[in-house]
Amino acid sequence: MRGESPGPRPLAVALPDEQLGWVSRAAPASWRPYLQLARIDRPIGWWLLLLPCWWSAALAGIARHTAPNVVHLCLFFLGAVAMRGAGSTYNDIVDRDLDASVARTRGRPIASGSVSVVSARIFLIAQTLVGLAVLLCFNGFTLLLGIASLGIVALYPFMKRLTSWPQAVLGLAFAWGGLMGWAAAFGGLAPAPVLLYLAAIFWTMGYDTIYAVQDVVDDAVIGIGSTARRFGRHVRLGVGVLYALAVASAATALWLAGAGALAYVGLAAFALHLAWQTGRIDGDDPVRALAIFRSNRDAGLILFFGLAADAALKSAAA
Repeated sequence: MRGESPGPRPLAVALPDEQLGWVSRAAPASWRPYLQLARIDRPIGWWLLLLPCWWSAALAGIARHTAPNVVHLCLFFLGAVAMRGAGSTYNDIVDRDLDASVARTRGRPIASGSVSVVSARIFLIAQTLVGLAVLLCFNGFTLLLGIASLGIVALYPFMKRLTSWPQAVLGLAFAWGGLMGWAAAFGGLAPAPVLLYLAAIFWTMGYDTIYAVQDVVDDAVIGIGSTARRFGRHVRLGVGVLYALAVASAATALWLAGAGALAYVGLAAFALHLAWQTGRIDGDDPVRALAIFRSNRDAGLILFFGLAADAALKSAAA
């Protein structure tokens, strides 16, 4: 990352009000750039970070024959919102020059000059401290496990400059919750959550490949790598393989945890949703790509509800 002046740089035009979400439009004008930095207007990001945590907490409930810990679910929600915001802020700091060169991202607060790099760094620290406060509510093993994820998060923005597989590194980071829910319940790990983590990695790689379809043209111009560019006209096949690996890994995790019929029904519905997504992918249609990407919140919730219902049933029968 090249050194920059800490002051704002008028590289692009900030987002007009009609392109802001309702949260930003309702907030005071001085808050809006920071809400945009944290992507508060775009909840899909924290949903996708949160859902593996919830899957893992529900899987732990299946193994323990107890319903998912509601307090843990709420803490994971707070942590996901805070750390998604911190990750987005960090990514925008690192990518400020690239963002100014891409049509979809040139209105971001740092690239447009509406927030200085120094102010963004202070905001990053504040969000990270909120995430740390959430981690301190868990056992020591979970605290250390959560902190360990920061190394992967720090590497991710640089990977698109070095490889055509930055989605794999994003998967390692965004799927980390697949370990966290189990660790919070048991104070350790086992093969089941590791397989669930692997499932979440493949899922993340698949949906982020779909997301990257939006930027294929700009990425080619500025030399940025992505699996969408790597797969090219075979992007549908590539995503299909990644999604199939996600489902197979999740099925193995359920088997290892002793899951019952409701969990497998949830997994089957999840798999059908992913198959539906794959069939709709069009590498030449970025608008459709964004809509398919966002539908992964529903896909992830389908799996969570299946796991949670199975855990609740086991708890009632215990």
